[in-house]
Amino acid sequence: MNPQVFREYDIRGVVERDFDDQFVVNLGRAWSTMLAAAGKRTVTLGRDCRLSSDRLHDLLVEGVTASGIDVVDIGVVPTPLLYFSVIHWKLDGGAMITGSHNAAEYNGFKLGIGPNTLYGADIQKLRQIIETQDFVRSSRTGGVTPRPVISDYYEYIRRQFKFARKFKIAVDGGNGCGGPIAVPLMRELGLEVKGLFLEMDGRFPHHHPDPTVEDNMRDLMRTVIAERAQVGIAYDGDADRIGAVAENGKIVWGDELMVAFSRAILAGRPGAAIIGDVKCSQRLYDDITRHGGRAIMWRTGHSLIKSKLKHEHAVLAGEMSGHMFFADRYYGFDDAIYASFRLLEIIDRAGHGLAALLADLPKTFATPEIRVDCPDDRKFAVVRRAAEYFHAHYEVIDIDGARVRFPHGWGLVRASNTQPALVLRFEADSNQALAEIRALFENKLKEFGAI
Repeated sequence: MNPQVFREYDIRGVVERDFDDQFVVNLGRAWSTMLAAAGKRTVTLGRDCRLSSDRLHDLLVEGVTASGIDVVDIGVVPTPLLYFSVIHWKLDGGAMITGSHNAAEYNGFKLGIGPNTLYGADIQKLRQIIETQDFVRSSRTGGVTPRPVISDYYEYIRRQFKFARKFKIAVDGGNGCGGPIAVPLMRELGLEVKGLFLEMDGRFPHHHPDPTVEDNMRDLMRTVIAERAQVGIAYDGDADRIGAVAENGKIVWGDELMVAFSRAILAGRPGAAIIGDVKCSQRLYDDITRHGGRAIMWRTGHSLIKSKLKHEHAVLAGEMSGHMFFADRYYGFDDAIYASFRLLEIIDRAGHGLAALLADLPKTFATPEIRVDCPDDRKFAVVRRAAEYFHAHYEVIDIDGARVRFPHGWGLVRASNTQPALVLRFEADSNQALAEIRALFENKLKEFGAI
């Protein structure tokens, strides 16, 4: 067993190397052991469209049912519909088999007890149960009941959204699970949709389904311009992250989307708490404050953000990577499909696109997320060394890696919790300051052996 597949908020690895049959069965039994200890009996199970997901599904079911837990099988769906099924049907937990935005050879497991997904120490507890083989024993075998969730989800969306005008949008499904769910409903609600790569294909033949990478957004950018669309929307492989392109063909990154969402919510809920992750622009936090909200910076990671959202009674949270969590009019988990309908609602009411909506944001110069390959067994040590250096010379926010403040901007280095990589981001009030901050970080990381 490779202990490095047990990450901060999910279990993820290369399928052929990390997930043999016995490991997956044992993972199901370990999760069932934790469920039984919490008095839980019935869970939902979903999977994405990756080529390996069917096999992992069958093995996980074997382990879960052997321990006496009943499974409601919702089939091939986006991750948000798994979360939706648990909360909307008031079930005891859920498991999603997905590699999210990772390359096609990866897959993974997002596991939950009740409405909460496991992370941190609870993920490590799964590992310990497998290592000790301390599985719950049951006198009964759990049952498996297929139950479609899409119709319930559609009805929930229909009740919330009505569009006053018909306008054109472009949607890039990335051959993942989100496009085939979102686009039919968008059309049903009266929107004109130009769809790209909507067919589910776990090989992801057109481009990798990660909307944080500019190259993956180029087809959508071209389509928005060619079709004169009001907005372009992209989903990652399991549709828990949203990407967007404005009417001028330029990418609107996750923290800029958060500005649009937060302004719309704060107009009706002044003083509400809104959370961003450490990668988000300083402009977001300043804009939340300027519009009467309580801005909170927090650690990256869907489970970590969801926990903070509940703790702070926040109405909205979001990450630079496109995870958006609405507790306003929704259940508080990351759902890119729901987020896209909230975005379309804002555009419909404004009568114009995102570029016009965000035109008053102060100008800064920023990089997107920069990922630097770094082995899992080294990346955290590199970040610790960087944090120690920067703490000695600058003001540092260290809730997640090191976000370093400078007179004219900031820089960030943190360890990815989903990939063998470091994540960097920089923002400044001039290109020159941006280049200087980035050079300082990159030189230090070279010194520490990371680049």
